[in-house]
Amino acid sequence: MTEFRPEPSATGSLRAQFEALHAERVRTWAPDNLRRNVEQRRALVAAFDPAKVVNVGDRVEDFSLALSTGGTIGLDELIAEGPVALVFFRFAGCPACNIALPHYDSRLRPALDAAGIRIVAVSPHLPERGLDAIRTRHNLGFAVAGDRDNLLGRRFGLTFEPADAPAPAAGDDGWIGALTGTGTWELPQPAVIVIDRDRRVIFADVSPDWLVRTEAEAVIAALAPDAEHDRQPALATG
Repeated sequence: MTEFRPEPSATGSLRAQFEALHAERVRTWAPDNLRRNVEQRRALVAAFDPAKVVNVGDRVEDFSLALSTGGTIGLDELIAEGPVALVFFRFAGCPACNIALPHYDSRLRPALDAAGIRIVAVSPHLPERGLDAIRTRHNLGFAVAGDRDNLLGRRFGLTFEPADAPAPAAGDDGWIGALTGTGTWELPQPAVIVIDRDRRVIFADVSPDWLVRTEAEAVIAALAPDAEHDRQPALATG
């Protein structure tokens, strides 16, 4: 089945782009496939407990990520010159992720760059299994990194496995468990987590429905100087 991938919009909201993606699936997908997709998303929303995921004020212990271009990077290096925004996504071929990441690149990155906040997109997809494709496909202006074995995603309470996951076909090296190296369907729920130089979370938004994700404007508004946070980087909103 050929997946519909609308061109990322520099002006439209993520919500509008995801609605277009879903509308195309309604027109083109087999009814049973569509039903399973919708039911999986609804189940995740119903099971979501905000108290079990990372929250503002949490202190983050050190971690290491595998850069898609090679090498590793840890929390100390990420926050050496300012806060870091971690954008969790599913995998490089995920259609919704191919909408969200270029959207953040055009709509969120300029404001965060001006405030000295770096962005790193994080996925359990392994660099050696093609993670960097999403960065090169969209010429992203921020780093993409692998969260091996979902260690950080699991620590933040983001990961899930669908209840009705099918058994992978024999020899299928493109299924989720092969791309992540876990041998499971475990993936992170999309999230934007901002960590300041004191290792404290100053913004956290988790999206259990992968077609309802954090809008760039919500991050900018939350981190603006007049928002209610103890430490505020100044963001340009114009």
